[in-house]
Amino acid sequence: MGILRGKHILLGVTGGIAAYKSAFLVRLFVKAGAEVKVIMTSASKDFVAPLTLSTLSKNKVFSSFTKEENHADWNNHVELALWADLMVIAPATANTLSKMASGASDNFLLATYLSAKCPVYVAPAMDLDMYRHPSTKNSLEKLESFGNFVINAGTGELASGLIGEGRMAEPEEILAEIEQNILSNLPLKGKVIMITAGPTYEAIDPVRFIGNHSSGKMGYALAEVAANLGAQVLLISGPTSLKLEHSLVKISSVLSAEEMFQEANLHFQSVDAVIAAAAVADYRPKKVFDQKVKKTDGFFNIECEPTKDILLSLGLQKENQILVGFALETENEIENAKKKLNKKNLDFIVLNSLKDKDAGFQKETNKVTIIKHTEILEYDTKSKHEVAKDIIHELIKMLP
Repeated sequence: MGILRGKHILLGVTGGIAAYKSAFLVRLFVKAGAEVKVIMTSASKDFVAPLTLSTLSKNKVFSSFTKEENHADWNNHVELALWADLMVIAPATANTLSKMASGASDNFLLATYLSAKCPVYVAPAMDLDMYRHPSTKNSLEKLESFGNFVINAGTGELASGLIGEGRMAEPEEILAEIEQNILSNLPLKGKVIMITAGPTYEAIDPVRFIGNHSSGKMGYALAEVAANLGAQVLLISGPTSLKLEHSLVKISSVLSAEEMFQEANLHFQSVDAVIAAAAVADYRPKKVFDQKVKKTDGFFNIECEPTKDILLSLGLQKENQILVGFALETENEIENAKKKLNKKNLDFIVLNSLKDKDAGFQKETNKVTIIKHTEILEYDTKSKHEVAKDIIHELIKMLP
């Protein structure tokens, strides 16, 4: 998945031969993880069936102010416009471009466009002379002056048989240009963030290990939120069943605390920030058996030794990086978290409490307190994805 994951995309389809490409465009948006709703003009239905776009988008297609089965009900164009995170009009005919530029509102698509507060992308499609006509150029310039983004038409064979400009950009090109445009305006564009996630497993023998109940959900949520805001993310993940497919996230899988220590130190000098969300084991068996230890009637004692402190090692090296840690406490929570904040040279620490029934390992929700050197921020119980947004928001404020 890329940065369109979870986005609401409103696709407007107008009446040109290139309307058939809208089916491919819907498919690409859906594959990118977006939710898509389609508005069709009446003329566009002569080129592509509403059923096709409804099936591909998994949503009903809009085309008029009233619902055809019951004219007493109406489709709310304002509500639809506010639902959208971005609006794409592809193909955009010369007729539609002219109406958009002049503020005409004689169909459902145009009324929705005029109500839109989100970014609007326009992909023109028409014959060569129409595309070159001064009135079309004027329409496109006017739309850009309104803040709309024009995805220029390409050159190729046109429906008239002529060869030249006016061919709608291919669906893959439209997708790439939208993603690049969004990425260029994101607050973490150009930043590299390293995030640790999940538990570590410290081997006893080839079968058994010392571990913990961390699912990795918090770290993975942080990685997704950071990537969606434009960051290049290195996610160092302990063993977990979670999956994250994102073009801006690289996952490095590790097993033990030592492996995570080595990987984190290897990349630390090349990152802008670190969020250490992993639940790293504090101790590991001093001796690891080559063969499975057989069960006996007596006691089996394991002598343990401390693992290397990843956060402390990074804090000692820190120059301009922002360093964020997590603390899971069961008593004297604020006091203990502040000690870690200072000892490990952190910029802020995220305190989790096992006392809250909706927080902790294996939960979908979390309740955190962000502790800085000069302030303490308390948050209500939220989904881990929303908690991740709060943490990343505080991180952004500290980045240069």
